[in-house]
Amino acid sequence: MHIGSANRASAMDLSLRNAKKFVHLDLKGAPPRIGYLIELIQLFADLGANGILIEYEDMFPYEGELKVLQSKAQPPYSREEIIFIQRAANSRGLEIIPLVQTFGHLEFVLKHEIFRKLREVDYCLGTLNPHCNRGVRLVQEMLRQVMQLHPKSTSLHIGADEVYILGLGEESKHWLSTPGHSVHQLFLSHVIKVAKGIQESFPNLKLIMWDDMLRSMTPETIKESGLVGLVQPMLWDYCPTLDVDNTVMLMEKYKSAGMSQQWVASSFKGSTAVYTCVTNTQRHVDNHLQWLKVASSLSAGIEIQGIALTGWQRYDHLSVLCELMPVGLPSLASCLQTLLHGSFTEEAQKKVTETLGTVEVGDTERLSSRTSSSFVGAKLAELIVKLTSMLETAELRHFQNNMFVRGWFTPYHRQKRIISPLIAQQITTQAKMILDAVECNVQEVRQEMCLLYPDSTVQEWMDQHVTPAVEPLQNLLRDMESVLNDMGLCT
Repeated sequence: MHIGSANRASAMDLSLRNAKKFVHLDLKGAPPRIGYLIELIQLFADLGANGILIEYEDMFPYEGELKVLQSKAQPPYSREEIIFIQRAANSRGLEIIPLVQTFGHLEFVLKHEIFRKLREVDYCLGTLNPHCNRGVRLVQEMLRQVMQLHPKSTSLHIGADEVYILGLGEESKHWLSTPGHSVHQLFLSHVIKVAKGIQESFPNLKLIMWDDMLRSMTPETIKESGLVGLVQPMLWDYCPTLDVDNTVMLMEKYKSAGMSQQWVASSFKGSTAVYTCVTNTQRHVDNHLQWLKVASSLSAGIEIQGIALTGWQRYDHLSVLCELMPVGLPSLASCLQTLLHGSFTEEAQKKVTETLGTVEVGDTERLSSRTSSSFVGAKLAELIVKLTSMLETAELRHFQNNMFVRGWFTPYHRQKRIISPLIAQQITTQAKMILDAVECNVQEVRQEMCLLYPDSTVQEWMDQHVTPAVEPLQNLLRDMESVLNDMGLCT
């Protein structure tokens, strides 16, 4: 199967193919056990990556006043483990860029009561109040602690995407009431303040930020703000039908504002739906093919510094876990090779197959125990695909539409506490057959997942993805047993 073979470009610009390729490691959900994380780093290098964009969030061992930010679900990585991670990456020639949110997506900070007053508005846990000096000092201290533990890193990503409801706080409303003040200026002033603060401590550090809050600004607004020269934008778009022309226009706009050095961000997992469990490789390869088209259409003055292949583990700190890394690795391999070869050629497919084993590339959703995949986490990936398929069957999801349930155990029957014992046997037999099959697979997934992830992650995944599917059927059986017991027919 040749993914995207019809989309090959005859004269592809090499600016993106030759750019550094960073795998995004999102640790704000399902942080791998350290042994598995080291294996993943080796695999990233084998697949053709040049670096890792690592987002620790609450898995970083913050100290002092910031110690409260450490994860309570499982212990954060220790300082020694973070040093170990860097050594493993450096030994394979992988550069590490830490990513620390400094404005939006600060749920893991602002959820704590001690920092509650730092929110832009009380009901939004993600956005920092830009008028509070304590908030600025807080994020600068976060940056300082992270960079002190990454002495070899020459770049830092300061986030700043999706700064929701900025301008709706009381202090912001007062500030915006002054003629000439705008939300754009409010955003830019905070980012500049944070950037200048961290560069005072690390003057040679290159800073990167997400670009979405800049998209609606004019080149003049960006140029006059003082942002140019401080931070390089990283344009992100994870859509398989990415609008090439509009993206090129956006990059040209940033160039006209004086920001000729730019980054781009694609996606290999974690951007399909907030609750997705199984990665669709084709979708993500298509996204990379679109980015290659963008790169081939840019003017000569734009310098692409690198591409980050994002692999989100949650949409934000408070959302459900999406695809675990093992399930996304075939997609990552396919996307990296697509970038390296300009399309998913036979040579690219051969490299993926050699590295991962005889996996059916591009059809991760059909991965089964019949394959002989050899990549780290392959068995868990296969089991998750199998279990997910079971959980999505109409037989389980819509058991309430079963003839016997709709005919003899409706809400009316439950309210009146009556059921035909003979029909109850039919319902019980069918329901238990489904639940037993699911439970058998659940135990296999749990056992394999525990080898790669903390127990808390395993339980969270089960509670989020398995329980909602099986609970209605379990509740139905409990209700039926209770009714039979009331009728004096339950043994």
